[in-house]
Amino acid sequence: MVQRVNYRRRLSYNTKSNRVRISKTPGGNLRYLHVKKPAKGPRCGDCGSGLAGIPALRPREYSGLNKSQKNVSRAYGGSRCGSCVRTRIVRAFLIEEQKIVKKVLKAQAKK
Repeated sequence: MVQRVNYRRRLSYNTKSNRVRISKTPGGNLRYLHVKKPAKGPRCGDCGSGLAGIPALRPREYSGLNKSQKNVSRAYGGSRCGSCVRTRIVRAFLIEEQKIVKKVLKAQAKK
């Protein structure tokens, strides 16, 4: 005969927020342990890949971290991944170069 186990909180339905696992106590009884939801972690806003150097926590747990633990010391630190930042910088540089080339060609055409 198996031992019956009851939920330990008021919510009595098997929902995503009420996940449990069975644990055996030192007294030999079986008891439900409520399992926290797994954290997804921060993602890059451009490509959607995970951000390196930032821990994967539940949203409420980020409030207890220092600012240095929530971002990376780089432009777009806790928001974009390094490769996306690199492409943004290169794109901006090439656009500026293109403007200079247009200006030079316009000046040469005037002569």
